[in-house]
Amino acid sequence: MKKIVVILAAFALTHINAQKVNEPKDHPEEWSQSYEPFRIAGNLYYVGTYDLASYLIVTSKGNILINTGLANSLPIIKNNIKKLGFKYQDTKILLLTQAHYDHLGAMADIKKETGAKLYVDEADADVLKSGGKSDYELGKYGVTFKPVKPDYILKDKNVVTLGDAKLTMLHHPGHTKGSCSFLFETKDSKRSYKVLIANMPTIIVDKKFSEVTSYPSIEKDYEYTLNAMKNLDFDIWVASHASQFDLHKKHKPKDKYNPAIFMNKKEYSDEIESLEKDFLKKKSE
Repeated sequence: MKKIVVILAAFALTHINAQKVNEPKDHPEEWSQSYEPFRIAGNLYYVGTYDLASYLIVTSKGNILINTGLANSLPIIKNNIKKLGFKYQDTKILLLTQAHYDHLGAMADIKKETGAKLYVDEADADVLKSGGKSDYELGKYGVTFKPVKPDYILKDKNVVTLGDAKLTMLHHPGHTKGSCSFLFETKDSKRSYKVLIANMPTIIVDKKFSEVTSYPSIEKDYEYTLNAMKNLDFDIWVASHASQFDLHKKHKPKDKYNPAIFMNKKEYSDEIESLEKDFLKKKSE
């Protein structure tokens, strides 16, 4: 996430007053690099780019797509869904872990092309409608995406249901005002798994928390999220960026199906502990 701060600082020099759709052009190449899709566990599949994670949950009534990467991720995601043997047009529900351009750049186009309904955390709804202009941090750099209107607003612990899939949205604010994670159960022929799709609470502001006037509750929100995430119960965990859960150390293209590689709870706890240290350091500034 530190890469984002560097990118945006340079981007601001020429785009601070931009009103059109603008994504930073010098983002990490891993964000736009294609990656072989694969089955994570049960009906959960990875269909994103090398680092920007997108997840497909396949159900008897159509499919759920979580996160859509950059605008140029669209053909990668569509092709990955096809490679897995599923139909892109069977996408019925769209979900989002955070309202930043690198996780919803293709959201408006996918929504239009598939007719899927978009469910979002209520605290990120305005940012989606404004195309990013109202974001408390990235908005000041002129970073924008195609505006998209949510069909349904979610509050903490609301449940999204499609077919036999039931996802509980967990409000985890801080990174964005409406950052969120999802918990759901899946199963294969051997066992069932409780899966956490986590939005890790990384900090991107370069000011003191007290100076972020457009988000006065930011410090309190980070503290809430870190405490809430410490107490989650799950078997498998993944995140909004592949690098955040060391996907590429665990899985190589063409590897056999192996849910066990994503069942390291200590790794998750260590990551939350590291992020809490970042928070305390920022809090003390």
